[in-house]
Amino acid sequence: MITRHPRKRAAFEPLAAPVPIDPAMRRPVATVAGAVLVLLRAVAGVLWGATVVFGLPSWMRAVAGAANGSAIEPDTLTLSDLDVGFGLFAGVLATIFVVQVVFGILLLWGSNLARVAVMLISVVSISAAFTGWWQLGEEITVRTTLATLSLDVLVLLALSSRDAAAYARRKDRRR
Repeated sequence: MITRHPRKRAAFEPLAAPVPIDPAMRRPVATVAGAVLVLLRAVAGVLWGATVVFGLPSWMRAVAGAANGSAIEPDTLTLSDLDVGFGLFAGVLATIFVVQVVFGILLLWGSNLARVAVMLISVVSISAAFTGWWQLGEEITVRTTLATLSLDVLVLLALSSRDAAAYARRKDRRR
């Protein structure tokens, strides 16, 4: 017979006690923060699209250059360089914006499906940025993916908290 030491825990046992699920629980700060960050991510996407179509204004180039520690030349990437029609580009950008806004609203309502989907999208986005940096040598700077990458990390931190999970599962009948 194997005797267990009373202070040792099984490897699969959670370290913290599970958060009790109350159907009437108040919306936690982590859920609100995650939803706000998703909405900020949507706004950041629109701003990025505007910079592709219209280029960065001179004051933004100066700020981005100061953050990078070098002077930034005027943007050379325009919509005509992408070989894509404006309608297609605007349609894809608008679709992504609407989906992110809907996910942000669903997060505020406490949708667990939206919470998991947003976390998966953030993981894919972070993985794509890492792969681009590792394999392709892409830089992570203010001008490229730093803002969206940091928002994705913050979204993951907020929505993966125990309080956010308990709030999203508060009406789950399987528990």
